[in-house]
This record gives sequence, structure tokens and C-alpha cells, in this order.
Amino acid sequence: MEWGKGYILWLLFGHLVVSLVSSIYMEKYKPWFLMVYGIAACWFLLGSKGLTMIFLHVSISYLVAQLKNPVLTWLTSLLLLSTLHLSAIEEVKRSWYASENEYYLLVFTLIVRCLYYTSFSLEYCWDRTTEMTQHSFLWMLSYTFYYPVFHNGPVITFDEFYAQMSKQQSCNWKSNLSIFIWGAIRILIWWWLAELMIHFMYMHAIYNSISHLEAVTYWTLGGLALAQVLFFYVKYLVLFGVPALLVRMDGLQPPDLPRCVSTMYSFTGMWRLALFDC
Repeated sequence: MEWGKGYILWLLFGHLVVSLVSSIYMEKYKPWFLMVYGIAACWFLLGSKGLTMIFLHVSISYLVAQLKNPVLTWLTSLLLLSTLHLSAIEEVKRSWYASENEYYLLVFTLIVRCLYYTSFSLEYCWDRTTEMTQHSFLWMLSYTFYYPVFHNGPVITFDEFYAQMSKQQSCNWKSNLSIFIWGAIRILIWWWLAELMIHFMYMHAIYNSISHLEAVTYWTLGGLALAQVLFFYVKYLVLFGVPALLVRMDGLQPPDLPRCVSTMYSFTGMWRLALFDC
């Protein structure tokens, strides 16, 4: 929340401004303006070394994709992920930053970016046509550095991103303003509810207090578990709702927001969120 309030919300607002201006005056070049803004935002938050690390991962994935072998693409992505757990590399990356929070922001960003450059590389491998302008390295950078989904998702596959971004329609101010106002009101309500749950229901403190959990009855323990899952749901309505709103403002169709857990009879519908939370 501190990162969001201090920097990321303002950077997302900057993306919105760049998107609106480019839609009005230079719609043809909108993907490239957004790409440049995403790279600049990454440099601002993660520094030149963090930006270089992301470029390195993206470039390796692109070079391996030239072999057009999906198995090699998957193995490369897994190998790049495994480097995040090498202690020697961890120490080097920690030395780049003054705090643990900055280091973990880089790690989490690299993990989410892995999903994106893997999606691009797989589409490159599967494309059997001779015309591959959509799979140029420039489009890979535009997709990988698309800022609304840069740090936390949600995940948009490359084929969906390219199909919608390359067929932009003329900017409709009234429609976009209405989408933004109603979307912002809904997100603020969810955010307010999440803050209330943290401050008055002690959502983070309860599951860290083993003695209290051992002392309550099984019925109470079940109620606390349900409350934690509902808080998990509300939290991701905010974390995914903000980027989804900006994605919609860009003229793209974001993935659906998570369903309310109270309406689910099976937990399989939550697995994507569970991966992000881990």
C-alpha cells in the first residue's frame, strides 16, 4: 500500500495522461509512446540496474524464441526464474538498493514480466506465417513494458494485446470519462472496505497470532478462515481493479476481475489469485 500511495498510483496516472494525449494527437504511434513511458517508469522505480536486468531477461527470451521451439522457450523461462533464487545473484541485486522493499519490488516485477515475455515467445514459436511484424522485438518491448500491468498483473496474453492495441478506435471522451468515474468510485469503495478490514478486524494480525488461533473453537476458526478468504478477495479487487480500469481506458479488454469467493463451490476458480498471492 505504501508503494502504491507513494509512487505507483502517480505513475499509473501519468500513463493515463500519456495514453489520452497520444490517442487524440498521435493514435498511430500510441503503442510506442506507452512503451517509452513504461520503460521510463521502470527506470524511475527500479533504477538503471533493475531496468537492465529486465531488458536482459526479455532479450534472452527473444533470442531463444528465434529457434521456434516452445519447449526451449519454457525451459529458458524456468531457468531465468531459477536465477532469482541463486544466493550470489541475490546479494548483488540487494546491493543495488537501500531497502529490502526496493529489492523485492524488482524480484516481483521480474516474476510477473516472466509471464509476459513467455507469452510473447510462445506466440512467436507458434506463428508459421512469413509475415511476422507483430512479433518484432519492438512489439515485445511494447507488450512487456505496458505499465498498468507491469508490477502485479493481471495477465493479458500477447495475441490479445496485439489484436486490440493495433486496432485502436478513435478516442471517445464522454465514454472514457464515464468509464473512469464509475470505475474509480467502485475501486475507492473496495479500497475503503479493505482498509476497514485491516484496521478494525485485524486481518493481518490474526493469522500471525498462533496462540489466539489455538485457543478459539473450531467454529470460530472456520469463521476466521472465511474472513481471511473474503479479505483476500477484496484486496485483489483493488490490486487488479486499478490496472484493469486503466487497461479499459486504453481501449483494451482486461481479464475479468475475480469472482466473490462466497459464490464458489470449488477453489479451482481462485488458483490464479493464489499464485499471485504466493
